[in-house]
This record gives sequence, structure tokens and C-alpha cells, in this order.
Amino acid sequence: MEPRRRTRDRRDRGLRGPAVQPRPGARLPRGSKREQFDALVLRVVTDVDERWSAQLGLVEYAVEDAPLVPDDWTGTVPLSSLVRGSGTHPTRLVLFRRPIEHRCDSRADLEAMVLTLVVEQVAELLGIDASEVDPRYGDDDLD
Repeated sequence: MEPRRRTRDRRDRGLRGPAVQPRPGARLPRGSKREQFDALVLRVVTDVDERWSAQLGLVEYAVEDAPLVPDDWTGTVPLSSLVRGSGTHPTRLVLFRRPIEHRCDSRADLEAMVLTLVVEQVAELLGIDASEVDPRYGDDDLD
């Protein structure tokens, strides 16, 4: 006689293994949300910085979770911060991950928002129009 194959766990609650595994061929997200956001920012910053590094000089790019705002803050939460460098201090461009993610409904929206913020801040540093900084600026369908 063949041993009976178990279809339920020992407490009779049903299958557990196959029900929690992703379907074959499904794409799994790599890393945490923070790591995915950092990779996206790095990709956008690299593209923009390669084109404009000679004109920009030394710029530090950073990602922080949220800005520090005073308790009596009444305006909208900033999405980015630009601090111009002076002397030996480099210019610093900071993107705030949580407020940006909060305003985006999809991955495409997030990519467009990050590109928009970086391009606008670089355009402000260079004193030129944002559409000159990156040809993708203002496009509705980013790849």
C-alpha cells in the first residue's frame, strides 16, 4: 500500500508552501523600497550629471527619508532641497523619499517625479531652462 500524500498541514489548516510562493515567471522586486528608490535616483542623477558635470562642478546628491520641518510649519512638505556650495563646501541636492513616494501612484509617476525634481534643481543651478537640461523633461511617457 502506498503512503497517503498529505495535502494539509498537521493542524489541518491547508497547504502553506505553494500558496505563499510567487507564480512561476513572476518578477520579484529587488531590494526594499528604499533601495529601489535609491537606485532610481542614482540612475537619473548619473544621466543628468554626465551631461552637465563640467558646468556643475562639485555637486553632492543625497536621499533622505523626510525633511526636518519646524512644528509650526504650515506650507506643503518640500520634495527636495538645494544648498549652494561655497568655498570648500560642495553644492548639495537632497531628494526626500517619503514625500515624493506619497505623491506618486505608480512606478512611472515616481520616475517622472524624480526626473522632474533633479532636472529643475540642476536647471536652477545652471541658470538655464529645465527643458535644456534633459530632453525627457516634461514628457508624459518616460521609459
